[in-house]
Amino acid sequence: MQGKIIDVTLDNVVGEVMNMKNDGQRLVTFSTYRAGEEQIGILYHFDKNLETTHLRLVADMDKPIPSVSGVYFAALLVENEIRDQWNVKFDGLVLDFNRTLLLDPEVTQVPLASNVKIGPKA
Repeated sequence: MQGKIIDVTLDNVVGEVMNMKNDGQRLVTFSTYRAGEEQIGILYHFDKNLETTHLRLVADMDKPIPSVSGVYFAALLVENEIRDQWNVKFDGLVLDFNRTLLLDPEVTQVPLASNVKIGPKA
């Protein structure tokens, strides 16, 4: 991956995303990866004038992650996808699909989080 990488924490991720927006950065997407047995890594990808910057967050999977959808509304789609696929919750998500964005009602297990069952959908 090319570009500048900035490490962020749960405490400053929203502020750093706001800084990116104020700088005229375009939110491209997020990437996720397993960072440890009980941790998830999220890379927030930005672009300005064909130069990329990435914010890197490593967080415990059982703790909510602050949503950046209040800064970039489109982030709600990626955050809902991460919730569907990894069983990670986001605090302050502007529109929470409650695991129905990508997963059909008959899906009973979170695809990328081992041994995590999904309860019935309303």
